[in-house]
Amino acid sequence: MSLYDEGHTIAGWTGFGIATVGSAVAGWGVCAVSPTLIAGGLAVVVASVVVTWVLHLSGWGKPPGVRPRGQWGMRVRDAQAREGHTGCVSCRLAGRGRRRAVEPVAGTGVIPAEPIPLSPVE
Repeated sequence: MSLYDEGHTIAGWTGFGIATVGSAVAGWGVCAVSPTLIAGGLAVVVASVVVTWVLHLSGWGKPPGVRPRGQWGMRVRDAQAREGHTGCVSCRLAGRGRRRAVEPVAGTGVIPAEPIPLSPVE
């Protein structure tokens, strides 16, 4: 038994299975010298990425990083998926990434690239 969640999810395993089939078809196309099979296999691999992404966004994937032990199970749906996960590229691509509220610098209308310290640096 592992002490860490290894990130096994419905989204991950489904994407892996579809990508495996697509890779096998593309490999078969290489062996058979068939551009049609190669293109078909690569299209299935691309479809696996889309399916994995959609499943992740619907809650069947997990966010990156450490999770509580109660969320380790593969059949546990992620409740944070609607708001987006901090540091998750998939969520950011879907427009769900958590954004920090940044206010413009007083009197300039400029939004700083880095947080401004509250006290002067000595």
